[in-house]
Amino acid sequence: MQISDRIESTLIEVLRRARLEPAPPKLAAALNYSVFPGGARVRPQLALSVSIACGDDNPNLSNSAAVAIELIHCASLIHDDLPCFDDANVRRGKPSVHKAFDEPIAVLSGDALIMIAFEILGISSEAHPHRLPPLIAALGRSGGMPFGICSGQGWESEPSINLSAYHQLKTGSLFVAATHMGAIAAGEDPEPWEELGARIGEAFQVADDVRDALEVSKEIGKPTGQDLAKNRPNAVTELGLGGAIEKLQDILSGAISSIPSCQGEADLCEIVRKQAALLTPINFKKQNL
Repeated sequence: MQISDRIESTLIEVLRRARLEPAPPKLAAALNYSVFPGGARVRPQLALSVSIACGDDNPNLSNSAAVAIELIHCASLIHDDLPCFDDANVRRGKPSVHKAFDEPIAVLSGDALIMIAFEILGISSEAHPHRLPPLIAALGRSGGMPFGICSGQGWESEPSINLSAYHQLKTGSLFVAATHMGAIAAGEDPEPWEELGARIGEAFQVADDVRDALEVSKEIGKPTGQDLAKNRPNAVTELGLGGAIEKLQDILSGAISSIPSCQGEADLCEIVRKQAALLTPINFKKQNL
């Protein structure tokens, strides 16, 4: 089964359970709406790719670890879009959850997805219970304080911001969780995989900054120009468009070089190269620099 099929089938099953009686119909519908159709599923694909590279001796746990990360990511998008944060009306090319439903349902949807993420790790870890504590710790660390996305979001309320720290926390933390949890789910040491996650996470944020600055809303499925409008830290603002794209390419080259030696190293290198090609806005570089 392909990586994407493993992710989607696991998500479908997880959300099916969430809609069982006595689930409130509106909230159940909002959960499904927020997860399907998904974006690129980059984080769970990275987690599964690492698990496969490490041997993937427990596919059920690997699938659940990957999907847990995606659920945390989806929850963060719901909360980011709320009026108290980004006040965004569109996500993934359709109305954001609070616009399609309402604000209370959006808050509850994000909260519920976070809880479901931890639940599925517990459900899937019976065969290797000793892997559950580090999986929970990695997921909790990536979402909370001081090293997770909550901390990253909090930096937006500070008078001055360290751009590198902001990117690492707001975006990079879930990518580090992806590589860590992929390795843990397969019974391997997560530490050698940290640099790969950190580099891909930073690259993803820089690429997002470039696309936001170039206002390619059709490609990213959400409003653009938000960083400038809200005076947020941005790689393009700090480095210029050319500098941001050059930094992106340097980060991605480093990501490929950082992949640890393992039985699936060649396949994982190819996956990262393909992702790098998707992230690097070559056409924009030629036309706009």
